[in-house]
Amino acid sequence: MRFWLTGLREEPLAGRLRGLGHEAVHLPLVRVEAVGDGPVDVGGYDWVVVTSVTGAQELRRRMRGRPGLVAAIGAATAEALGGADLVPRVSTQEGLLAELPRPAGRVLFAGAEGARRLLVEELGADFVPLYRTVELAPEPPGADVAVLGSASAARALGAIGAPVPAVSIGPQTTRAAQVAGVRIAAEAKTHDVEGLVEACSSLS
Repeated sequence: MRFWLTGLREEPLAGRLRGLGHEAVHLPLVRVEAVGDGPVDVGGYDWVVVTSVTGAQELRRRMRGRPGLVAAIGAATAEALGGADLVPRVSTQEGLLAELPRPAGRVLFAGAEGARRLLVEELGADFVPLYRTVELAPEPPGADVAVLGSASAARALGAIGAPVPAVSIGPQTTRAAQVAGVRIAAEAKTHDVEGLVEACSSLS
């Protein structure tokens, strides 16, 4: 089976799929660009929350001071920031909220411009946009299934009208894909590389 990997950093997933005998073509449907370049002062915050590898990398580059504690939405995001005090079992904003101790105190959410506001609203968090996601419109590579790791990639796939089913990393991406007219063939049970590999394998 030939899988179209649509995200930014796909080597771990590509390697796993090829190891299982599949083809994996990496052609991104999104790119990111930094929003601003000034320092981000995290001193005085009880918690700093990051929800993506890109956000963690940008925060690590621009961070000044030391937060009380750090929460990251998944293991790869925690690693990109240099470690975290909390990585929830379920890699979603809802999963993070379920495990974050309350009262959380003063919270900073550092993420993408236009990110979901759930954490901000539930925690009364401050929000700093570190990057924006730009949707692309490449010529489809010819694949049996597209692999979608974000809602923005799902929207981009729908916008180019490629008649290819997709594997989704989780419910938010699935919803965005369905709204964009993309047929979801499988959804990962865990929102990480392992979950995507399992979902892709279920189709073969």
